[in-house]
Amino acid sequence: MSKTMPAAQRKFFDIRPAAGQPVQTMPPSPTGWMLQCDFDGTISVDDVTDSLLQRFGRPGWQALEDAWEAGEIGSRECMKGQVALLDMSAAELDAHLDAMPIDPHFPAFVAEAQRRGMLVQVVSDGIDHAIRRILARHGLAGLPVLANHLVQTGERSWQLQSPHASAACVRASGNCKCERLAEQQVVHGQVLFVGDGSSDFCVSGKADFVLAKARLIGHCESRGIAHAPFVDFSDALPLMARITAASHQAATAVVA
Repeated sequence: MSKTMPAAQRKFFDIRPAAGQPVQTMPPSPTGWMLQCDFDGTISVDDVTDSLLQRFGRPGWQALEDAWEAGEIGSRECMKGQVALLDMSAAELDAHLDAMPIDPHFPAFVAEAQRRGMLVQVVSDGIDHAIRRILARHGLAGLPVLANHLVQTGERSWQLQSPHASAACVRASGNCKCERLAEQQVVHGQVLFVGDGSSDFCVSGKADFVLAKARLIGHCESRGIAHAPFVDFSDALPLMARITAASHQAATAVVA
Protein backbone atom coordinates (compact mmCIF):
# COMPACT_ATOMS: atom_id res chain seq x y z
CA MET A 1 0.00 0.00 0.00
CA SER A 2 1.42 3.39 -0.97
CA LYS A 3 2.06 5.87 1.81
CA THR A 4 -0.16 8.95 1.64
CA MET A 5 1.77 12.08 0.72
CA PRO A 6 1.56 15.34 2.76
CA ALA A 7 -0.88 17.90 1.36
CA ALA A 8 1.90 20.35 0.53
CA GLN A 9 3.72 17.76 -1.59
CA ARG A 10 0.50 16.50 -3.17
CA LYS A 11 -0.23 19.98 -4.57
CA PHE A 12 2.69 19.56 -6.97
CA PHE A 13 0.71 16.87 -8.77
CA ASP A 14 -2.64 18.69 -8.55
CA ILE A 15 -2.19 21.26 -11.29
CA ARG A 16 -5.66 21.76 -12.81
CA PRO A 17 -7.25 25.18 -12.18
CA ALA A 18 -9.74 25.15 -9.34
CA ALA A 19 -13.20 23.72 -9.97
CA GLY A 20 -15.76 26.37 -10.80
CA GLN A 21 -13.36 28.43 -12.92
CA PRO A 22 -15.24 29.93 -15.92
CA VAL A 23 -15.26 27.90 -19.12
CA GLN A 24 -12.55 29.17 -21.43
CA THR A 25 -14.09 31.04 -24.36
CA MET A 26 -13.27 33.73 -26.86
CA PRO A 27 -15.49 36.18 -28.75
CA PRO A 28 -17.61 34.64 -31.52
CA SER A 29 -15.48 33.88 -34.57
CA PRO A 30 -16.14 35.55 -37.94
CA THR A 31 -17.15 32.13 -39.28
CA GLY A 32 -19.88 31.69 -36.63
CA TRP A 33 -18.29 28.38 -35.64
CA MET A 34 -16.09 26.98 -32.90
CA LEU A 35 -14.51 23.53 -32.80
CA GLN A 36 -14.56 20.81 -30.15
CA CYS A 37 -12.40 17.73 -30.55
CA ASP A 38 -12.21 14.40 -28.73
CA PHE A 39 -8.72 13.22 -27.77
CA ASP A 40 -8.31 9.44 -27.38
CA GLY A 41 -8.33 7.78 -30.79
CA THR A 42 -9.08 11.09 -32.51
CA ILE A 43 -6.06 13.29 -31.77
CA SER A 44 -4.00 10.51 -30.20
CA VAL A 45 -3.26 7.44 -32.27
CA ASP A 46 -4.08 5.11 -29.36
CA ASP A 47 -6.41 5.30 -26.37
CA VAL A 48 -4.08 6.71 -23.71
CA THR A 49 -6.09 5.54 -20.70
CA ASP A 50 -6.28 1.99 -22.06
CA SER A 51 -2.52 1.99 -22.60
CA LEU A 52 -1.93 3.06 -18.99
CA LEU A 53 -4.22 0.36 -17.66
CA GLN A 54 -2.59 -2.32 -19.80
CA ARG A 55 0.86 -1.35 -18.55
CA PHE A 56 0.26 -0.22 -14.95
CA GLY A 57 -3.20 -1.49 -13.99
CA ARG A 58 -3.61 -3.90 -11.10
CA PRO A 59 -6.08 -6.80 -11.47
CA GLY A 60 -9.71 -5.69 -11.57
CA TRP A 61 -9.60 -2.96 -14.19
CA GLN A 62 -10.83 -5.28 -16.96
CA ALA A 63 -13.84 -6.32 -14.85
CA LEU A 64 -14.79 -2.64 -14.57
CA GLU A 65 -14.39 -2.27 -18.33
CA ASP A 66 -16.65 -5.27 -18.90
CA ALA A 67 -19.29 -3.85 -16.53
CA TRP A 68 -19.22 -0.53 -18.40
CA GLU A 69 -19.52 -2.20 -21.80
CA ALA A 70 -22.48 -4.23 -20.47
CA GLY A 71 -24.20 -1.01 -19.37
CA GLU A 72 -24.02 -1.93 -15.69
CA ILE A 73 -22.05 1.20 -14.70
CA GLY A 74 -21.42 4.60 -16.29
CA SER A 75 -18.08 5.68 -17.70
CA ARG A 76 -17.38 7.98 -14.73
CA GLU A 77 -17.68 5.12 -12.22
CA CYS A 78 -15.68 2.86 -14.51
CA MET A 79 -12.78 5.27 -14.96
CA LYS A 80 -12.70 6.33 -11.31
CA GLY A 81 -12.34 2.69 -10.29
CA GLN A 82 -9.76 1.96 -12.96
CA VAL A 83 -7.55 4.96 -12.13
CA ALA A 84 -7.57 3.84 -8.48
CA LEU A 85 -6.00 0.58 -9.70
CA LEU A 86 -3.06 2.25 -11.45
CA ASP A 87 0.30 1.38 -9.86
CA MET A 88 2.87 3.83 -11.21
CA SER A 89 5.10 6.69 -10.14
CA ALA A 90 4.79 10.18 -11.58
CA ALA A 91 8.05 9.63 -13.49
CA GLU A 92 6.77 6.37 -14.98
CA LEU A 93 3.52 8.06 -15.97
CA ASP A 94 5.23 10.91 -17.78
CA ALA A 95 7.76 8.66 -19.50
CA HIS A 96 4.88 6.57 -20.82
CA LEU A 97 2.98 9.66 -22.00
CA ASP A 98 6.07 11.01 -23.76
CA ALA A 99 6.07 7.94 -26.01
CA MET A 100 2.41 8.32 -27.07
CA PRO A 101 1.99 9.54 -30.68
CA ILE A 102 -0.67 11.86 -32.05
CA ASP A 103 -1.99 12.36 -35.57
CA PRO A 104 0.90 14.30 -37.15
CA HIS A 105 -1.51 16.53 -39.06
CA PHE A 106 -3.38 17.77 -35.97
CA PRO A 107 -1.14 20.81 -35.28
CA ALA A 108 -1.74 22.11 -38.83
CA PHE A 109 -5.48 21.54 -38.40
CA VAL A 110 -5.47 23.60 -35.20
CA ALA A 111 -3.37 26.35 -36.78
CA GLU A 112 -5.81 26.69 -39.70
CA ALA A 113 -8.86 26.78 -37.42
CA GLN A 114 -7.24 29.46 -35.27
CA ARG A 115 -6.22 31.43 -38.36
CA ARG A 116 -9.94 31.56 -39.18
CA GLY A 117 -10.62 32.97 -35.71
CA MET A 118 -12.15 29.76 -34.34
CA LEU A 119 -11.79 28.62 -30.76
CA VAL A 120 -10.52 25.02 -30.59
CA GLN A 121 -11.23 23.00 -27.43
CA VAL A 122 -10.21 19.47 -26.56
CA VAL A 123 -13.22 17.88 -24.83
CA SER A 124 -12.49 14.41 -23.50
CA ASP A 125 -13.69 11.80 -21.03
CA GLY A 126 -10.02 10.97 -20.57
CA ILE A 127 -7.31 12.28 -18.22
CA ASP A 128 -6.36 15.97 -18.21
CA HIS A 129 -2.69 15.57 -17.26
CA ALA A 130 -2.14 12.98 -19.97
CA ILE A 131 -3.76 15.14 -22.64
CA ARG A 132 -1.93 18.32 -21.68
CA ARG A 133 1.47 16.65 -21.49
CA ILE A 134 1.07 14.95 -24.87
CA LEU A 135 -0.21 18.14 -26.53
CA ALA A 136 2.64 20.19 -25.04
CA ARG A 137 5.19 17.88 -26.67
CA HIS A 138 3.68 18.86 -30.02
CA GLY A 139 3.63 22.62 -29.47
CA LEU A 140 -0.01 22.79 -28.37
CA ALA A 141 0.40 23.60 -24.67
CA GLY A 142 -2.05 26.50 -24.84
CA LEU A 143 -4.97 24.51 -26.22
CA PRO A 144 -7.96 24.50 -23.83
CA VAL A 145 -8.56 21.01 -22.37
CA LEU A 146 -11.76 19.94 -20.60
CA ALA A 147 -11.33 16.44 -19.15
CA ASN A 148 -11.26 14.41 -15.95
CA HIS A 149 -8.72 15.59 -13.39
CA LEU A 150 -5.88 13.34 -12.21
CA VAL A 151 -4.57 13.69 -8.65
CA GLN A 152 -1.65 11.75 -7.19
CA THR A 153 -2.46 10.50 -3.66
CA GLY A 154 0.69 8.48 -2.90
CA GLU A 155 4.02 7.46 -4.39
CA ARG A 156 2.25 5.03 -6.74
CA SER A 157 -1.45 5.75 -6.20
CA TRP A 158 -3.90 7.98 -8.05
CA GLN A 159 -7.41 9.38 -7.92
CA LEU A 160 -9.69 10.66 -10.67
CA GLN A 161 -11.96 13.65 -10.15
CA SER A 162 -14.70 14.72 -12.56
CA PRO A 163 -15.26 18.51 -12.38
CA HIS A 164 -17.20 18.46 -15.68
CA ALA A 165 -19.68 15.72 -14.75
CA SER A 166 -23.44 16.27 -14.85
CA ALA A 167 -26.26 14.53 -13.01
CA ALA A 168 -28.29 14.88 -16.23
CA CYS A 169 -25.72 13.06 -18.40
CA VAL A 170 -27.44 10.07 -20.00
CA ARG A 171 -24.08 8.24 -20.28
CA ALA A 172 -23.10 9.00 -16.65
CA SER A 173 -19.79 10.26 -18.04
CA GLY A 174 -17.03 11.96 -16.14
CA ASN A 175 -17.27 14.80 -18.67
CA CYS A 176 -20.69 15.52 -20.17
CA LYS A 177 -19.76 16.43 -23.73
CA CYS A 178 -23.34 17.44 -24.51
CA GLU A 179 -23.22 20.16 -21.84
CA ARG A 180 -19.82 21.35 -23.03
CA LEU A 181 -21.18 21.64 -26.57
CA ALA A 182 -24.32 23.52 -25.43
CA GLU A 183 -22.14 26.04 -23.55
CA GLN A 184 -20.26 26.90 -26.73
CA GLN A 185 -23.38 27.01 -28.94
CA VAL A 186 -24.65 29.84 -26.74
CA VAL A 187 -21.47 31.84 -27.40
CA HIS A 188 -20.55 30.92 -30.99
CA GLY A 189 -23.80 29.76 -32.56
CA GLN A 190 -22.43 26.63 -34.21
CA VAL A 191 -20.11 23.85 -33.03
CA LEU A 192 -18.15 21.59 -35.34
CA PHE A 193 -17.46 18.39 -33.37
CA VAL A 194 -14.66 15.96 -34.21
CA GLY A 195 -14.65 12.45 -32.77
CA ASP A 196 -14.25 8.73 -33.28
CA GLY A 197 -16.00 6.45 -30.79
CA SER A 198 -18.80 5.61 -28.38
CA SER A 199 -18.07 8.50 -26.00
CA ASP A 200 -18.95 10.77 -28.94
CA PHE A 201 -22.24 9.10 -29.92
CA CYS A 202 -24.54 11.22 -27.75
CA VAL A 203 -22.94 14.61 -28.48
CA SER A 204 -22.76 13.96 -32.23
CA GLY A 205 -26.55 14.17 -32.41
CA LYS A 206 -26.47 17.67 -30.89
CA ALA A 207 -23.53 19.14 -32.83
CA ASP A 208 -24.16 21.40 -35.82
CA PHE A 209 -21.86 19.25 -37.93
CA VAL A 210 -19.57 16.30 -37.21
CA LEU A 211 -16.22 15.24 -38.60
CA ALA A 212 -16.28 11.51 -37.88
CA LYS A 213 -13.76 8.70 -38.00
CA ALA A 214 -13.83 5.00 -37.03
CA ARG A 215 -16.97 3.86 -35.19
CA LEU A 216 -18.53 7.33 -35.16
CA ILE A 217 -18.99 7.19 -38.94
CA GLY A 218 -21.43 4.27 -38.74
CA HIS A 219 -23.28 5.87 -35.84
CA CYS A 220 -23.80 9.10 -37.78
CA GLU A 221 -24.83 7.23 -40.92
CA SER A 222 -27.39 5.07 -39.11
CA ARG A 223 -29.01 8.07 -37.43
CA GLY A 224 -28.91 10.58 -40.27
CA ILE A 225 -26.53 12.93 -38.43
CA ALA A 226 -24.92 15.58 -40.63
CA HIS A 227 -21.28 14.54 -40.89
CA ALA A 228 -18.26 14.02 -43.10
CA PRO A 229 -15.96 11.00 -42.65
CA PHE A 230 -12.19 11.40 -42.39
CA VAL A 231 -9.16 9.17 -41.86
CA ASP A 232 -6.68 11.65 -40.41
CA PHE A 233 -6.43 15.40 -39.93
CA SER A 234 -4.96 15.94 -43.39
CA ASP A 235 -8.44 14.94 -44.60
CA ALA A 236 -10.22 16.88 -41.86
CA LEU A 237 -8.51 20.21 -42.57
CA PRO A 238 -10.06 20.89 -46.01
CA LEU A 239 -13.41 19.54 -44.76
CA MET A 240 -13.36 22.00 -41.85
CA ALA A 241 -12.48 24.85 -44.20
CA ARG A 242 -15.32 24.03 -46.62
CA ILE A 243 -17.93 23.54 -43.89
CA THR A 244 -17.22 26.80 -42.10
CA ALA A 245 -16.75 28.80 -45.32
CA ALA A 246 -20.03 27.54 -46.81
CA SER A 247 -21.92 28.44 -43.62
CA HIS A 248 -20.38 31.92 -43.54
CA GLN A 249 -21.24 32.54 -47.21
CA ALA A 250 -24.83 31.45 -46.67
CA ALA A 251 -25.20 33.77 -43.66
CA THR A 252 -23.69 36.67 -45.63
CA ALA A 253 -26.12 36.05 -48.48
CA VAL A 254 -29.08 36.14 -46.10
CA VAL A 255 -27.91 39.42 -44.54
CA ALA A 256 -27.32 40.95 -48.01
